[in-house]
Amino acid sequence: MSEPIIEAIENFGLNKRERNRTLFSRIGVVGCGKEGSSIATIAALNGMEVVFLEPNEECIANAYARIEDKLDKKIQNWGLTESEKKAIISRVHGTTVYEDFKECDFVIEAIRYDDQTGERRLTQRKEVFFQLEKVLTSNAIIASNVSTVIVTDLASELEYQDRCIGLHFLSNVPDSNIIEVVRGLKTSDETFEKITKFARFINHQYVSVMESSGLVSVRMFLIQLNEACSILMEGIASMEDIDRVLTVGFGHRQGVFRTADQFGIEKIVRLFDNLYDEYGLLKYKPSPVLLRLLRAKHLGISRRKGFYNYDEFGNIIN
Repeated sequence: MSEPIIEAIENFGLNKRERNRTLFSRIGVVGCGKEGSSIATIAALNGMEVVFLEPNEECIANAYARIEDKLDKKIQNWGLTESEKKAIISRVHGTTVYEDFKECDFVIEAIRYDDQTGERRLTQRKEVFFQLEKVLTSNAIIASNVSTVIVTDLASELEYQDRCIGLHFLSNVPDSNIIEVVRGLKTSDETFEKITKFARFINHQYVSVMESSGLVSVRMFLIQLNEACSILMEGIASMEDIDRVLTVGFGHRQGVFRTADQFGIEKIVRLFDNLYDEYGLLKYKPSPVLLRLLRAKHLGISRRKGFYNYDEFGNIIN
């Protein structure tokens, strides 16, 4: 028996006019670690198809596990059903090759921090931008999840620098729904407007931030953390009570020490160093408390020990 002929049903439509794809129907994420998996989950929850890139199949499997864990927590809190979870997971696809980003309107770089230094090297991130430009159309957006790195620097060697932009998701604060949008020196108005639409698509508010090391969120958080460490060192209040003042008194979702543990102490010290190198101000020197935790490898939730101790599910042990 001869092989059946299979043709796409779209070929038999009476109207041959051009069919436009919906903007941001397919997006990409380079690096699906802690931050990348948060971005991928948010996009998939809001109906977008997501392609994420990892270096090997083991990392892809780990990324799927992180995404499933985030969805399972929503199920536990009655924010999602099992059938909805399956539909969301079906929209997420892992890959090891950049060519699979060809159909994406928008790709964001969110490669992992180095476990030892808490750093994402500039050369690695520039290489990601270079590889993306080789496979994406000229009007597809290339972004980076930035906090201290300058977008203009990342895009400096690209042909289409006007489509490059920086975003900062506050992924270390649960249910945070705000994005800092950072325009590079050559970022076009069209690119900025598209990204504001993306923010609305995923039900996030956005703020436009000038290109600067630390933006708004990181600078505010680090100064607050340093002051909290000073209060702790002076014996004015306990760690739990300092966090309680912030949560009960100021309406924070969680205290500054809990947030630091989620960030990762090694990343925080690196952020302090970056800001000190940039601005040369003593307020950006990390507290001795943070340096002591770093030396002891008490890096936060990832090691189950930081300012607080944690169980295997990331819950604080009293």
